[in-house]
Amino acid sequence: MAATSPTNTYQAIVVGVGGVGSAALFHLARRGARVLGLDRFQPPHGRGSSHGETRIIRLAYFEHPDYVPLLRRAYELWRALAQDSGKELYRQTGLLQAGPADGHILPAVLDCALRHDLQVEPLSAAETRRRYPQFGMPESMSAVYEESAGSLAVEDCVLAHLRAAATAGAELRTDEQVLGWSVVDGLVEVRTAGHTYRAERLVIAAGAWTPRLLDSIGVPVAVRRKSLFWFPAGHDARYAATDGCPAFLFETPYGIFYGLPDLGGGQVKVAEHSGGLTVRDPLTVDRDVDPRDVTQIERFLAAHLPALAPPHTQHAVCLYTMTADEHFVVDTHPHHPEVVFAAGLSGHGFKFTCVLGEALAQLSLDGSTPLPIEFLSHTRFHSAS
Repeated sequence: MAATSPTNTYQAIVVGVGGVGSAALFHLARRGARVLGLDRFQPPHGRGSSHGETRIIRLAYFEHPDYVPLLRRAYELWRALAQDSGKELYRQTGLLQAGPADGHILPAVLDCALRHDLQVEPLSAAETRRRYPQFGMPESMSAVYEESAGSLAVEDCVLAHLRAAATAGAELRTDEQVLGWSVVDGLVEVRTAGHTYRAERLVIAAGAWTPRLLDSIGVPVAVRRKSLFWFPAGHDARYAATDGCPAFLFETPYGIFYGLPDLGGGQVKVAEHSGGLTVRDPLTVDRDVDPRDVTQIERFLAAHLPALAPPHTQHAVCLYTMTADEHFVVDTHPHHPEVVFAAGLSGHGFKFTCVLGEALAQLSLDGSTPLPIEFLSHTRFHSAS
């Protein structure tokens, strides 16, 4: 084992500095902790989950109404980070969510809005077609519009957190693979290919690499391969955010699809949120275009974005790290109180990364957090026993 030295000893170490990890690194450094961030690659990179240009952020959360207080804090943190960085990290576009009135998504959106007094606007199929003629809306569908929703510039968000962390004194070492960790005499030892680092606290935010670093917490996760596509908007200004085109999410009989309007680059981003092939090794995932994904996306376009013409002009692969109930796990390690972690963001977590980073910093330095994350505890998977 490589020897440690005083310079290799920290108050906290963050493993994985993508969406959540970069935020945790920033919040730890801002509070004055001597903190080290480690990543196998150079962030922001396209090997995990925090890339692909944009992510939707929304308040009326169909996944679970308990996320709303965290979202309200996330909006505050994104605004503060944008102001401090001088970057336009968030852009309000509004969000159109469409599907069967008795489906999974629309009733949950309306219930969440009612519980938290959120402003959303229900729309019939005819009203949706009148207001947004660029979208195909059969009579079997209804919609809900949320004006306060928008888009986050994902790579810029990661960079802004990393730069702010560095300004606050954080160290960052990239292209350094973490081989494992252990707790020795009350300190955490993190082993990489060339070094052993020690710290009082460890934050694990490893995304798709979580199973290799958190195999003892009893929370199984599965990694899924997801394709992102961009299609040319051409000269159809109806798909431009500047012309009032919102972000969109559709529940259809063959899957759930989402996308972002043309934000200035002449392209519309479209992806399937549902489905996805299971990935055994995130390092060797196939990043070529899968014809099955193309078939699904083009079927969706033909039905609901008919003016967007294939073929796609850009493609990327990202990874969803899924829990069994598709909710995050944010907690202290059950066997090692020196270790805290966020895992299983299940394809809807980027918008929360700023607030999850804040929660992890609080758990690390204070032993608790005032943020309402109890419903994300790992203990929910063991309650039956």
